[in-house]
Amino acid sequence: MSREGVTPQSEDFSAWFNELVVQAQLVDRGPVRGTMVIRPYGYRMWELLQADLDRRIKDAGHENACFPMLIPESYLRREAEHVEGFSPELAVVTHAGGKDLEEPLIVRPTSETVIGEYMAKWIDSHRDLPLLLNQWANVVRWEMRPRMFLRTTEFLWQEGHTAHADEDDAMRETMWALDAYAGLARDLAAMPVVAGEKTPGERFAGAVRTYTIECMMRDGRALQSGTSHYLGTNFAKAFEIQYQDEAGALTLAHTTSWGMSTRMIGGVIMTHGDDKGLVLPPRLAPYQVVIVPIGRKEQGERAVEEARRLGAALKAAGIRVHVDDNRPQLSPGFKFNEWEMRGVPVRVELGSRDIEVGVATVVRRLETVPGQGKEQIPLERLAELLPGILDEFHAFLLGRAETFRDDHTAVVDDWDAFAAQVASGWARAFHCGDPACEDDIKAETAATPRVIASGAPEETGDCVRCGRPSAYGKRVVFGRAY
Repeated sequence: MSREGVTPQSEDFSAWFNELVVQAQLVDRGPVRGTMVIRPYGYRMWELLQADLDRRIKDAGHENACFPMLIPESYLRREAEHVEGFSPELAVVTHAGGKDLEEPLIVRPTSETVIGEYMAKWIDSHRDLPLLLNQWANVVRWEMRPRMFLRTTEFLWQEGHTAHADEDDAMRETMWALDAYAGLARDLAAMPVVAGEKTPGERFAGAVRTYTIECMMRDGRALQSGTSHYLGTNFAKAFEIQYQDEAGALTLAHTTSWGMSTRMIGGVIMTHGDDKGLVLPPRLAPYQVVIVPIGRKEQGERAVEEARRLGAALKAAGIRVHVDDNRPQLSPGFKFNEWEMRGVPVRVELGSRDIEVGVATVVRRLETVPGQGKEQIPLERLAELLPGILDEFHAFLLGRAETFRDDHTAVVDDWDAFAAQVASGWARAFHCGDPACEDDIKAETAATPRVIASGAPEETGDCVRCGRPSAYGKRVVFGRAY
């Protein structure tokens, strides 16, 4: 262990993550294998993500609803590809109320089936379309190798489900959701995601097309941080989601689904964190600023009084602030290390000498400009200047993550170069599109096709593995993934 309390990333990135989420008081392990208790500090991050995304969802005309957690097994079996894709992950209730159930119940892994059943009841006419629903919920997918935030048996998410008159309208919805996720990742989490389509072998079970946002973590691996699916009429056929068009004919609706989960918090941790602990983007930090009063006895009392006054002023200015004033038994140095571990973007140190000259010492979690990690700012200007400092810190984190991703991404055209590149980053390569070839690549390198990037230039070439012609008209991003 390092003196800061977590294993260095360079020594064991997995151990670093597992130790950090506990020591930074984000989560604790749940009583059932693979479950987690999200502690208040971690849940506040989720609330901030949730509030921003919920606003975007409602602004685009969607309405929130709530559907049952228990789904009849027969519902899933009505869409064969869907149940086959989820079968290994399902948790099934067979006994309740002191007796065996007549029909097994599936603990919600996702809600296309149960929502499809009710879409069919609620849609009669073309005037009922589009139907734009969203649900904030928890889901259960039985994980063999769980990891906090990234792959847990139970996790929190939102799932959008919509029905449309035709493919064009449904595809507009699918791409709207993808853009919303990409915007949320950049604007709130300072995560520079790559957005685009999944290959057929990586599609959501039952989807016609799947789109994703992928971000590179600081160990060079990819994290799928949000997905949006065009389901065509697959679920409409299975659940008879149809409407009477303007000519009076019954027509199948086109449906979509899209989701983002608490996995995004894991992405924030692994995109920005360092050997000292969390590094939180200001717009997702439970505390954007922590004020630490310094001093003993009368001087300490004066510092606490001034810190509380300053905290009230910052709160009035819309800054999430915490005054660390109720732990006199702990030294300032201990508090500094603790708040660094917990990733607070800005720390304000306030001692009697600072008060005498009317300044506070402002310390950023990372130096945005080399040599300028600390600076003294007049007390009366802190409320005015801190919002700009926080915005600069967000921009710094986003730029740093973009540079890291670009430095660890390479264009490759031969197998040996591909295998070497995906060991520590991403490879942009041509691929034939055959799922069997994808499986071969994964078996040899542990890498999978992450995304066919929307903004990538059109190119043709031969598959980096088998030599057959490229299937996509552009290169595919490959990488090892969480």
